[in-house]
Amino acid sequence: MKTKLITNANIVNEGKVFEGDVLIKGQYIEAVGKDLSSRSADVIIDAAGKYLLPGVIDDQVHFREPGLTHKGNIHSESRAAVAGGVTSFMEMPNTNPPTFTQALLEQKYNIASQNALANYSFFIGAANDNLEEVMKTDITRVCGLKIFMGSSTGNLLVDDPKVLEHFFSRFPSLIAAHCEDEGTIRKNTALYKEKYGEDVPIACHPLIRSEEACYLSSSFAVKLAKKHGTRFHILHISTAKETSLFDNTIPLEQKKITAEACVHHLWFNDADYARLGTRIKWNPAVKTAQDQQAILDAVLDDRIDVIATDHAPHTWDEKSNTYFKAPSGGPLVQHSLVAMLELYHQGKIKLEKVVQKMSHHPAILFQIEKRGFIREGYFADLVLVDLDTPWKVGRENIVAHCGWSPFEGVTFRSQVERTFVSGHLAYSLGAFDESKMGERLRFDRK
Repeated sequence: MKTKLITNANIVNEGKVFEGDVLIKGQYIEAVGKDLSSRSADVIIDAAGKYLLPGVIDDQVHFREPGLTHKGNIHSESRAAVAGGVTSFMEMPNTNPPTFTQALLEQKYNIASQNALANYSFFIGAANDNLEEVMKTDITRVCGLKIFMGSSTGNLLVDDPKVLEHFFSRFPSLIAAHCEDEGTIRKNTALYKEKYGEDVPIACHPLIRSEEACYLSSSFAVKLAKKHGTRFHILHISTAKETSLFDNTIPLEQKKITAEACVHHLWFNDADYARLGTRIKWNPAVKTAQDQQAILDAVLDDRIDVIATDHAPHTWDEKSNTYFKAPSGGPLVQHSLVAMLELYHQGKIKLEKVVQKMSHHPAILFQIEKRGFIREGYFADLVLVDLDTPWKVGRENIVAHCGWSPFEGVTFRSQVERTFVSGHLAYSLGAFDESKMGERLRFDRK
C-alpha cells in the first residue's frame, strides 16, 4: 500500500488547531503526530503554512442522475465537490424517475461506484404509496429516508397526515424532510398573481414561500417526530422563527431532532435579489437579514447542527427565465467550504466551528463509520487549504456541469489546494486524478 506523509500542517480537528503531521497508508490515517518526518513515505507533502481539515461531508445534494443529466450528473458534480474540499455527499431522491424503490436506489449506487470521485450515499424517497418498499431499506448502507413535506409535485409531495404518521411511526432510522406548507404557498401565490399577473418580481419569492409556510410545516413535523420518537432531521432552515424548535442543551449524540443550515441562507439575504435575481431563487427562499443572522446564531450556539449546500444545478437558460418559470436551486458544492472560510475571515465564525459543522457533526448525526475526523484508523478524507491565496470565482474556474454560480465575481481569500478521498489524492492544485473512485458510506447503526 502506498503511503503519503503530510508534514508541518496546521491541523484543525476536534476543537483544536495545532501544528503536526499526518501519515496516510492506503485508505486510512496511519498516524497523527508532532514529528513523523522520520517515517518513510512514498509521497511527502510539505504543508507549512497551510491548514489540514477533515473532508467536508455534505448531507444534502442533488446531482441530477438519472434523468436530469443536462443539468449535471454524479461524475460532474462529484468533481465539483472534491474541488471544493467535499469528500462525502448524500444525494436526494428527486431524480427522474424518483428513487422510490430499492432497485432504483441500487441503480444510483452502481452509477456512483463507477463515476463518483467523492464518497457517496443516497436517500430513498418517500411517496404516498411506497411505505413497504421503504421498510426494506438497509439502514447500515443507506443514509436515510427523505420526505418532501412541501415544495414538490406529484407523488414526491407527501402531505397527507395519515401517510406521514405511518412513516414517522415505522421507519427505524433517520428521516430528513423539506418543510414548507403547500397550502400557504398556494394561497400566497394566488395573491401575488392577482397583483402582478405572471410578472411577479423575484423579490416576492420570500413573501410567497414565507416564514409562515416554513414554520407551519417545520413545527408540525417536529410534533410528529416527538410523538413517535422519530430520529428526525430538518433540512435548510431559513427563518429565525424555526430556530426556536431546536435544542442545544444536550450533546448531538443524544438528539432525536436535528437541523441543517445551508450556505446560501448564511451568505445571502433578500437585499441580494435586486442584484442576483433568480440566481438565488431557492426553496425555502432566502429571506431577511434578520433571518440570516438568526440562522448563523443558531449554528454558533448548536441549535442548528450541520452546514450543507442543497447543491441543485440548473442550466443557465433555465435560471434565466421569469420568476414562475425559473426553477429553484443552484450549484454550491464547489464553493461551500471557501464561503464558510470567508465568514471565518470576517470574524463571524471560528475555524474550529466550521470544521465541527461541516465535518464532525455530519459524521456524528448520520453515524457514519470512520469518517469526519482526523483520527488514527479513520479513512483519510482530508482537505488541505491555503487561507491566504485570494481568487475570484468566474466561469472559467467553475467545475459544475451547469457552468455558472451565484458566487460569480466574489473573491474568496481561501483556496482548496488538495483533497484526499479515502487516502486517494483526488484533487491537487487544479488537477483531478480519476484513477480511483470514492467509497460507499457505511453507517454504524443497529
